[in-house]
Amino acid sequence: MPVRPFWTLKGNLYWSSFELLFICRQKLNPVQTQFHFGTRVLDRRVPQVMGILNITADSFSDGGELLDDGKPRLDLVLKRAESMIQAGATILDIGAESTRPGAVAVPESVEADRVLVVLEALSSRFDTILSVDTSSPSLMTQAAALGAGLINDVRALTRPGALQAATASGLPVCLMHMQGQPADMQENPVYRQVVDDIMAYLSARITACEKSGLSAQRLILDPGFGFGKTFGNNLELLDRLENFSVLKLPLLVGMSRKRMLGTITGKDEQERLAAGIAAAVIAVMKGAWIVRTHDVAPTVDALKVCHALLQRRAEPGKDRG
Repeated sequence: MPVRPFWTLKGNLYWSSFELLFICRQKLNPVQTQFHFGTRVLDRRVPQVMGILNITADSFSDGGELLDDGKPRLDLVLKRAESMIQAGATILDIGAESTRPGAVAVPESVEADRVLVVLEALSSRFDTILSVDTSSPSLMTQAAALGAGLINDVRALTRPGALQAATASGLPVCLMHMQGQPADMQENPVYRQVVDDIMAYLSARITACEKSGLSAQRLILDPGFGFGKTFGNNLELLDRLENFSVLKLPLLVGMSRKRMLGTITGKDEQERLAAGIAAAVIAVMKGAWIVRTHDVAPTVDALKVCHALLQRRAEPGKDRG
């Protein structure tokens, strides 16, 4: 059952229970301007781009491109990683389990074999933040030892042992909302109110993390576009994305090449670049900090425009010619 907020009167409006909780937390823990990824630091005031490195056989857009007979093609992985870094990606997200709608689960041993060899190769060559996209507790632990800077978990540390492993790793964690599992999440997603339900779920996961010893200062939130959500749910989520600011934690979004963009444009995955840029810009203007994308270079340029405007709003009277 999803966590339901209760509501309390505030003038002519209402505060939910999780809004009140985070208002209290904010009094004790003001928003930080820097976020630590192990030994590396990023400025929360500047939009960041996360490049996608799918070491998978069946991801919806680029599955199999970096594999040969089920094993990572390190020459291709390194080339793509270097290209993304040069284009301005500050984080690379390595994943070996496809979580597209209808995806079949990958054995944890196969996932680990693919991710760890890529992580080791990248960490020895590039000075950048490496994120590991996994729900596996054992892989979280191994990845931390090999230089990962972020755990990106689509299941928000709900697998047995994941919360403990993530806490012990010392790494920051991105908690994502997903209704159901990849194999069935798009069959019939139902919400009472999609934004409030997702905020309540993430609030509960933050509380679970804090009880485990994983500080909220190590957390990033992802509302999970396309993960157990209808087209209408996704549009409402994007339209009301600024509501998540009440949680006072960094927000990551991933809409690159997704079905919602195809529904709007009528175009296939490889032809959704312009739509993906538009979605990324809207998200950042509504408060997102990190944009996860296949298309790094144009996204970086678009977010520079967003940053210029946001910076102007934050520092009126300091126009730069």
